[in-house]
Order: sequence, then C-alpha cells, then structure tokens
Amino acid sequence: MAVTAGCGSNTADKAGNAGKKIVVGLDDNFPPMGFKNESNEIVGFDIDLAKEASKRLGREVEFKAIDWSSKEAELKSGRVDILWNGLDITEKRKENMLFSDPYMDNRQIIFVKKGRTDIKDEASMAGKVIGTQSASSAEEYMDGSAFFKEKVKEVKKYSDFVSAFMDLENGRVDAVVGDEITGRYYMSKHPEALEAVDVAIGEVSTFGIGFAKDNQQLRDEVQKVLNEMKADGTMAKISEKWFGKDITKK
Repeated sequence: MAVTAGCGSNTADKAGNAGKKIVVGLDDNFPPMGFKNESNEIVGFDIDLAKEASKRLGREVEFKAIDWSSKEAELKSGRVDILWNGLDITEKRKENMLFSDPYMDNRQIIFVKKGRTDIKDEASMAGKVIGTQSASSAEEYMDGSAFFKEKVKEVKKYSDFVSAFMDLENGRVDAVVGDEITGRYYMSKHPEALEAVDVAIGEVSTFGIGFAKDNQQLRDEVQKVLNEMKADGTMAKISEKWFGKDITKK
C-alpha cells in the first residue's frame, strides 16, 4: 500500500530536486509510529513527522509498506529512499545505511498477559515460549544471547509486533519482548489484556531515520528540517498528539 501526500513549493531544497518524490519505506503495522487506521489510511507519529519534513522540503512523500526483514535491501536497491518507522540505530545497521541524529529513545521490555506474575525479568523467561518481531532490535539481541539460545524453550518470530501481542493475548506465547513504545500503545488500546514488565532487555536504543549509504545529500536535507522542527516546537506538538507528552530527544 502506498500513500502520497502533496506538498507546497520548494524553499529548502537547494539541489534542484523540487518535485522529486521521497519514498518512505515502513512496516505499516507498527503503531503508533506507522500503521493503518480504520479507514485503511497510513497514520502515526513518524508519518506526521515525515509529512511535515517533506512539506518543508517542498517535496511529495509516498509511504510504501515493505517487508521489514528486507528493509536494507529495499533501501540499497533504491525502491525506497528512506526508512522512517521506529528504526533503532545499531552498529550493525550503520554498516548498511546512513542515519539521522537520534530523535527518540526506546527500550526493549517484556510484555505478559494481565495478571501473570512468574515472568519478572530475563532469567524468569527460562523454559518459556517468547515472541518478538522478525528483524527487530529485540530479535537481534536475542539471536546474540546465549541465554535465549540455551535456556528459552522457543523464540517465535512474527512479521509484526501486533501479531505477537495477539498471540500473547491468546496464550500461544508466554511473553513478548519488544519495543516499549509500541507495546505500551497496544496496551492502551487493550487495557484488560496485557501488562508490561518494566525491565529493559538489552541496551536502551534510539530511533533514527535510515538513508542509503550513498545518499548523504538527502540525509543532510532531512536532518536540517528536523532540526528546525525541534527548534520551533513542531516535533513536540506531534509527540503530544500521539503520546500525550513530548518524549522526543532534545
């Protein structure tokens, strides 16, 4: 699914790219960063940021749903120009793409079914079936962890976190390890179903925007307008809309 938003005349783009569309690749089932609403429109925090940034650049923006596990290949091939969808900045990913400056912190934490008390930290997941999203930072951490390889009964991998949370609700997994921001948003919509175990798994990460290695120009153009959006309060207002407060990095 692709959604295109028209933008005004170019004022910020000095490289002769006025009118050139920016294609943003995303997982369209990753609330509240980018997801389909009841009207099948792609909405979310990152969507609003990207629309505002593109408007300031005088460019159109198209949102293109991709297989998130193939995001590096989509970027490298040029099928998308940007990855903008709660993308954690990691050293491994830096090998394959450029990043914007971090704009939000994120933790990987544990989610369990409401009322469950036996899972309270990483060690207590031994012998359990744990869900997560494929190609996520949580998966990357667990794949490199001797504990999850040797002590956990099974790590089930899903195409998106929403599917993992649904299986958690239905008792098909014992817990889900995933992005705190996405998980807490899901919990807000299903308050009687799940709860969070407020313990970080792995290191605290930061969200950034991904660009192709050879696209320093676009990276710098987008970073410039992001800085402007931080300075004039626009980013804070968008954060307040989706999270009830400004949780972006200063």
